[in-house]
Amino acid sequence: MSASRTAVRERRTAETTVRVEARLGAGIADVRTTVPFLDHMMTALSRYAGIDLTIRAEGDLRHHIIEDVALTVGPAIADVIPATAARYGERTVPMDEALVQAVLDVGGRPFYEGPIPSSLYEHWMRSFCDAAKFTLHLRVLRGEDRHHVVEAAFKALGFALRQAAVDSGAVFSTKGAVAMEAR
Repeated sequence: MSASRTAVRERRTAETTVRVEARLGAGIADVRTTVPFLDHMMTALSRYAGIDLTIRAEGDLRHHIIEDVALTVGPAIADVIPATAARYGERTVPMDEALVQAVLDVGGRPFYEGPIPSSLYEHWMRSFCDAAKFTLHLRVLRGEDRHHVVEAAFKALGFALRQAAVDSGAVFSTKGAVAMEAR
């Protein structure tokens, strides 16, 4: 992946303030959201995706921070993926007793199918996919520890993103490059 693609996205509401910088790179994360487990998941996503992420977020409720980080990280990551990306990625990741598969299409069609065993991080995945316009299918093949299952899901998503974001030199669509225009 080329380190030259960079995006900055910000989201300000009455409840939260979020700023995200994303760059195809080495997977270096600098994350401060006031939600320690979210920081941990964003760091894992960054590392496994090979996308450098700087995230700053604060807000009133944990739920609002988690949701608004997803709504900001999604478009930032979408912005750095080249139009000629491989588009598809898939990875199955074990973490102790947990085993989670992520199958991803970054081709501009928002859809999410889960679930993972945490309503907050299930909501993160759905919000991320809607905002990024990605299709993601997550399958929990096994797992009892919710922490392990959720972390394996973020790592699998990261690896699938890494695979999908590779510049292939061609547009993978029978429609050619798709551009959306406002009328």
